[in-house]
Amino acid sequence: MAFDSVAYALFLPVVFCIYWMLHNRLCWQNTFLILASYVFYGWWDWRFLFLIIFTTLCSYFSAIYIEEQHAKGNHRAAWLASAFNIVANLIILGTFKYLDFFIDGLSRLLSVFGWDMSWPLMHIILPVGISFYTFQAFSYTIDVYRGKIQAERNLLPFAAYICFFPQLVAGPIERASNLLPQMKQARSFSYPQAVEGGRLILWGLCKKMIVADNCAIISGFIFRDFAHLGTLTLLYGAFIFSFQIYADFSGYSDIAIGTARLFGIQLSKNFNNPYLATSIPDFWRRWHITLTTWFRDYVYFPLGGSRCSKLMNIRNTIVVFLLCGLWHGAGWPWLAWGLYHGLLFIPYCMGWLRRPKSGETEQGEKGWKRISTLISTLFTFLLISLGRVLYHTGNLGDSLCYIKRIYSTMDFSIPAYSKSILIFVAIMLWAEWRDCRLPQQRWARWLIYYLLLLTIVLKGTAGSQFMYFQF
Repeated sequence: MAFDSVAYALFLPVVFCIYWMLHNRLCWQNTFLILASYVFYGWWDWRFLFLIIFTTLCSYFSAIYIEEQHAKGNHRAAWLASAFNIVANLIILGTFKYLDFFIDGLSRLLSVFGWDMSWPLMHIILPVGISFYTFQAFSYTIDVYRGKIQAERNLLPFAAYICFFPQLVAGPIERASNLLPQMKQARSFSYPQAVEGGRLILWGLCKKMIVADNCAIISGFIFRDFAHLGTLTLLYGAFIFSFQIYADFSGYSDIAIGTARLFGIQLSKNFNNPYLATSIPDFWRRWHITLTTWFRDYVYFPLGGSRCSKLMNIRNTIVVFLLCGLWHGAGWPWLAWGLYHGLLFIPYCMGWLRRPKSGETEQGEKGWKRISTLISTLFTFLLISLGRVLYHTGNLGDSLCYIKRIYSTMDFSIPAYSKSILIFVAIMLWAEWRDCRLPQQRWARWLIYYLLLLTIVLKGTAGSQFMYFQF
């Protein structure tokens, strides 16, 4: 059930009304949220509900067992229980998402040595959002094993934490320390919070239906015909695709966060003006924040992080980005994209470029510093956009030919494709830079709401799936 579908437009008000009719009964609220979430997820294919139920029960009982074994001093049993839960869920994730990729890769590898092993591909349907709720379950079990949180003994709030429908299929990837306590607390209706949620939903729909879907039309034309296009047109296609991805994914996150606020739940922020980043590390602190911090806390730090030799730091960084690429998709283009970003980090790992500390702004104040900041921002955006080309075509060879043609044709003729979409892109980026602050006057706010709705009707498209549903 997509957020921009008619089905969801009918589903959400019904769930909202029934949910708040149960406002003094937390147990019933959580039960209803779980049922609504299962209807939402099962709308694509009801059979995949068994996967999310298995993940929920496996993580729930494993965490309780881990905590009990820690209390008895049996840390080996606790470690085995944690490993069992992770491996069991990885087997499910690997079977549905990576089995064909590994079969094909192994067949190609063996053929190099003269062994013809033409194993048939399984062509298994990928369950929507499996990477998101699986990672959420992983983080919970690992945090219980580390003693950072206590195992939840009540199944209802825990199941609601795993399957909460606004963020179930495309994040944000929530930690149990943030979302689970909210599922255990009484929730009362807040009109200001509901209004803010409605604004976020409207803004997210605008980003998806006006910016992302219209960018997709242009980028699709350019990428399909790249072999006959010039340098500026190919760069334009790469930039438009970058705007498409941001508007699509951040639009989904805005709708998810806004929907959660309708139900009295606060989800984590997932984007922070990523295209204003002045370096690659700065970009990854702003882009898909919940995934970036997940890999940092559960992969990068356990490997040693940056508290090791420079070579080991490079290894840790590249491993993280290879896994990040594999998380996004089972294919060589995604691995190439992950390796590309890992290599971009090498100058920072080696100390050749200064890596700003978390929370530190890289923007200058005036004069040449502002010019330097602008150049850094544009160059970072160029690097990010070129990296996105690696997976757009779905074929690594075509993607590399696309990038090669940018530098080989040296044809700087003005792109013939529509450039009016850049107006909406500029408005989107400006509004988010201004933190979407609205006028104080009631009439002015409602005028903006109606203008956004009118723009959706006139310029928006519907029916295209959110890009991150495939992950």
